[in-house]
Amino acid sequence: MSNASPTAFRARSTIVGRLARVSEWLEAIPYSLLALPLRGALAWIFGNAGQVKLLNWERTLYFFREEYAVPLLPPELAADMALAIELAAPVLLILGLLTRPTVLALLGMTAVIQTFVYPEAWPTHLQWTAMMLVLLSRGAGKLSLDHLLWRWLVTVGTGHRA
Repeated sequence: MSNASPTAFRARSTIVGRLARVSEWLEAIPYSLLALPLRGALAWIFGNAGQVKLLNWERTLYFFREEYAVPLLPPELAADMALAIELAAPVLLILGLLTRPTVLALLGMTAVIQTFVYPEAWPTHLQWTAMMLVLLSRGAGKLSLDHLLWRWLVTVGTGHRA
């Protein structure tokens, strides 16, 4: 037998009920709305890095030659590849076009940065990776060109509307 009074029980029940309603409300938020800030954040992070490289290309090449020391690639090629990814990925992410392949490229780039360039920046890279893994596993969401393209491909492939 419990020593709790009926009033205390009702108070707990009310709190639990409210927490359950809040939890249900949060769980009802469509993934597509959650994917938008993930796509935007990654676009901003990598887009800014690309813009910084463009501001002073000679300095960028200096960093790739002297500080970054990416193995196996000539510094000029590594700089060109990084810039291409950092300029293309933000556009693709904002549009939600080819999101999963774009995220794979960014994950690869992040792994190189973490391993060879800034290993002490692992907390930042962990945050980037978490955002990327969500997009890789769940895609760009319904508010994307990927979604429209997939619907069109299904329609063309089956002859039926998706």
